[in-house]
Amino acid sequence: MTATSETTTPVAATSLTVAVIGAGGKMGMRVSNNLDKSALTVRYAENSPAGVERVRAAGREVVDAATAVDGADVVVLAVPDVVLGKVSEDLVPRMKTGAVLLTLDPAAAYAGLLAERADIAYACAHPCHPSVFLERRTDEEYADTFGGIAAPQEVVAALEVDDESVRALAEQVITTIYAPVIAVHWVSVKQLAVLEPTLVETIACMIGDLLKEALEETVNTVGVPAEAARAMLWGHVGIALTNALRGSNPFSEACHIAMDYGRESIIKEDWKKIFRDDELDTVIARMLKIDAVRR
Repeated sequence: MTATSETTTPVAATSLTVAVIGAGGKMGMRVSNNLDKSALTVRYAENSPAGVERVRAAGREVVDAATAVDGADVVVLAVPDVVLGKVSEDLVPRMKTGAVLLTLDPAAAYAGLLAERADIAYACAHPCHPSVFLERRTDEEYADTFGGIAAPQEVVAALEVDDESVRALAEQVITTIYAPVIAVHWVSVKQLAVLEPTLVETIACMIGDLLKEALEETVNTVGVPAEAARAMLWGHVGIALTNALRGSNPFSEACHIAMDYGRESIIKEDWKKIFRDDELDTVIARMLKIDAVRR
């Protein structure tokens, strides 16, 4: 199932109860900050002493996970991927019939690690983060590079049941935790796994890190002044992205020659193999620190 839902503000529903498991972690605090400002009833659960301190410092009450999940309409697992399976084994049996288990990354769902129940729904939603092409109108939007505070972003989500009412319920929470949200794009769990990690981590994040290494090599090995190298790279990264992804301007003939040389020197000819199912299984198994996916 693939679809796009245009959303600007989540629908308020004071009768909806959301449990956040791992509320004191990095993502747990992010989603809790937005839930705390909503009309939803929210329960915050956290195990680590440091996390508990962060939740309480934000003025929120901490409850145990079993209490948080009891009767909740949506259970958000804001815990590290490597423990999602174990956490779900403990909490899924405690969820009420018809509730939604919402994870924030597709790896565990794709790998088949989540505890299964036929009478609950499983959803996953991952933020796209504010686009590099986003027109930022305020200082707050400019400062919000991750999203979820001031800069609008899109979200890609997956739902393993074709039920519009369940999707609406999940989307209400999704648009709240990642607000402000421009649109929610609904895909399959596998498609979301191809997007994250393959497209954005295996490729985009790797290239970002490679650019950093190239900048350091330019400065430390070649000896170009850091300010000059940084100015040249940052400006050209912007024009490279807008030319390649938006077709704003064509690259020059000489630039194409240099680009071809770059591909020959850096990129493996068989690099597109990472889009194969077996390669996706391999990288997700590595990320989750398991021998193999179970799907």
